Amino acid sequence: MTENRELELYFHIPFCVRKCLYCDFLSAPAHPAVRRRYMEALIWETKERAKTCGDYVVSSVFLGGGTPSLADTDQTEELLEEVRRCYRLSGDAELTIEVNPGTADGEKLARLRRAGLNRISIGLQSADDRKLKALGRIHTWEQFLECYARAREAGFSNVNVDVMSALPGQSLSDCRRTLEKVLRLDPPPEHISAYSLILEEGTPLFVQEKEKNAQGKSLLPDEETDRAMYHETGRILEKAGYRRYEISNYAREGYACRHNCGYWRRKEYLGLGLGASSLRENVRFKNGDDLERYLEDPSGCRTEVQALSEKEQMEEFMFLGLRLTEGVSEEEFRRCFGQEMEDVYGDVIEKYLDLKLLYRYGRPGERGGTDRWLALTQPGLDVSNYVMQGFLF
Repeated sequence: MTENRELELYFHIPFCVRKCLYCDFLSAPAHPAVRRRYMEALIWETKERAKTCGDYVVSSVFLGGGTPSLADTDQTEELLEEVRRCYRLSGDAELTIEVNPGTADGEKLARLRRAGLNRISIGLQSADDRKLKALGRIHTWEQFLECYARAREAGFSNVNVDVMSALPGQSLSDCRRTLEKVLRLDPPPEHISAYSLILEEGTPLFVQEKEKNAQGKSLLPDEETDRAMYHETGRILEKAGYRRYEISNYAREGYACRHNCGYWRRKEYLGLGLGASSLRENVRFKNGDDLERYLEDPSGCRTEVQALSEKEQMEEFMFLGLRLTEGVSEEEFRRCFGQEMEDVYGDVIEKYLDLKLLYRYGRPGERGGTDRWLALTQPGLDVSNYVMQGFLF
């Protein structure tokens, strides 16, 4: 095994104050005693999994959920201490925690910053309290402002804010107003994730929409308004100095989320905690989602092991890499698979080039000369799922 390979760590903390009406993530409310038992199990798994990671350097750590800021702060500090003790953490590693307003006061945020976390992602979704209520969020705009201010005071200089569009009853001007309020924060966030709401089957909002549809109505904006919101988001954020580097993510120069970019570039990552997924040496696997089983044996609940064939690796290279606005590198494809991208996907590429959904451009290659890249055009971004399906064998 080559020494000093890069590895990302993801920790899933599946607890929340209350389930949002649109959420289908592996998360739920739990008694504080259960949350403490879970963190003990997660810390134990962290130490056990480290035994297979001696040849890796950890470049990023991400605490996601759920609401990781609900975890006991002492235990979060202990978890981060074990990461430093058991893994080789790079000196410039990115360490992120997701936070919901109302779940972390100034003291907790200051402790998390002192524990080594250097990036924070705050879930806002909307600056309109009525929209937040319709989504089942636990906070108001004022509570978000308080959380944001306390995060800055704690020393977080890399802050992401999550916003959503195509919400129940939302107009284009509503969407614009949320973005303008976020941009007026002092200082404004370094990163903004801007997603369209997708109704997942089985969620309360999905049921509500189904009932509305039976009456010939809808909770949500129509498709044309949804597209207009997407384009307006890009226009407003790019004018404010943010670069869209992924379909739904915008950042100031130097602040793209390194951890998520690792997913889209197929870097190796290890997921720890309930239901957490991993990619190691072209094998995908995940932990099971039975909480009691995880608490009893954190290292023995691994399921769904899948060794990826070369074709599956190629598919992932294309449909994950094309999420990034810089696209995919032909030189990197050749290095990974020993084949030319054109020989494998020539017909598909030509089709999408002709339809103006993809474009090619050149930039200096890592080994000299010019490397050709393939990326989505603006129309291609609008129908990205359609384009990516073309790269499945």
